Amino acid sequence: MSSRREFSIALLALLGAPTAHADDFSRRLVDAARERTRRRETYDGAYRPIGYPMGDVPDHLGVCTDLVIRAYRKLGLDLQVLVHEDMRKAFHRYPARWGMKDPDRNIDHRRVPNLQAFFEHQGAARKVSDAPTAYEPGALVTWRLPGNLPHIGIVSNEHVRGTRRPRILHNIGAGPVEDDILFVYPITGHYRYAG
Repeated sequence: MSSRREFSIALLALLGAPTAHADDFSRRLVDAARERTRRRETYDGAYRPIGYPMGDVPDHLGVCTDLVIRAYRKLGLDLQVLVHEDMRKAFHRYPARWGMKDPDRNIDHRRVPNLQAFFEHQGAARKVSDAPTAYEPGALVTWRLPGNLPHIGIVSNEHVRGTRRPRILHNIGAGPVEDDILFVYPITGHYRYAG
């Protein structure tokens, strides 16, 4: 470490304590996700070949994972590359679904179970809780929707009026929105990832 301040920040991060950097990152992540709610976007999870790195489906298309991917990209973190590289190193630690025998940089980062595995591998998993205050702005939450469908969203810095329950930035089918769904579906994961 080059300074006592950097050492203190690193120590606080290791202990799980919030830092000014983490707070700034979370604020910027929420802002980036909220910006997506101002765009018209058709829900479309079709497989498409995309570039690498920084590959993306057309901007007017997307699913729940695309809101998360695009918000992180706005902050300089490319989940396409990060997930792909982690899968290349440890493919066996990812869900054995979709009949895949090797990583596919076109789609792997766009699948909720793969994002969950990646965040767990990065030490970003947090305890799932029934307490709304456990979910801080910029955290990621995953759910199991009816039909056994996985879903992901970003915890907002806005609360549902008259409560301490945070709103969620997500795309559940009608384009990116910010609304009250934290406890509507069973929560399957809670993560804080800042790269």
